[in-house]
Amino acid sequence: MPLQNRVTPFGDIVAIPQRGLFTGNRGIIHDPATKTLLDKRWASRAWLVCACQYKDFHRQVMARRSWTELFFLDEATALAAGHRPCFYCRRDAAEAFRAAWMRAKGVARPTAPQIDEVLHGERLVGRRKRLHAIDVAVRDLPDGAMIAVDGTAYAVVAGVAHAWTETGYGPSVDIDRARALLTPPSTLATLRAGYRPALHPALTA
Repeated sequence: MPLQNRVTPFGDIVAIPQRGLFTGNRGIIHDPATKTLLDKRWASRAWLVCACQYKDFHRQVMARRSWTELFFLDEATALAAGHRPCFYCRRDAAEAFRAAWMRAKGVARPTAPQIDEVLHGERLVGRRKRLHAIDVAVRDLPDGAMIAVDGTAYAVVAGVAHAWTETGYGPSVDIDRARALLTPPSTLATLRAGYRPALHPALTA
């Protein structure tokens, strides 16, 4: 039985076999004795997207009282859930994200906590995922943006939507309009300003 540590584009943490391309965390939200989640779903406003392999570090998942290892199918999934690149293990990606954030917002160089503060206000309504209105056609969204239609998440690449599922991405689907944007607006603006998320190979084949 897989651990409850896979993150959906809706920000939920579920127990499914899918592991994906990235790990990450929201602080310590598990009990190492049982390897189960606590009642809370975040303990820090720094929701990170981390590399699964970094130098010679090796971690046993949920084995100690340190940050809780979460997993994402790809970076589009992590960004939709409200995470951002880690400045420690993914420095180049994090700096590219920050540079695009600056271009999008026309602001001076923000600190990581300043980015986290903005994203935290955009990712949640109480304990639930915040959905945002979308006023453009799906074909006009940047690569890696994610939308929700009838309870299903879709990643958009080259103007085409692909359903996110527990086993990976489905084939492309013709969707002209959607009412709900999963990707936080500030992250969407960062994608528009040139940040290129690492996408699952199924989306780029």
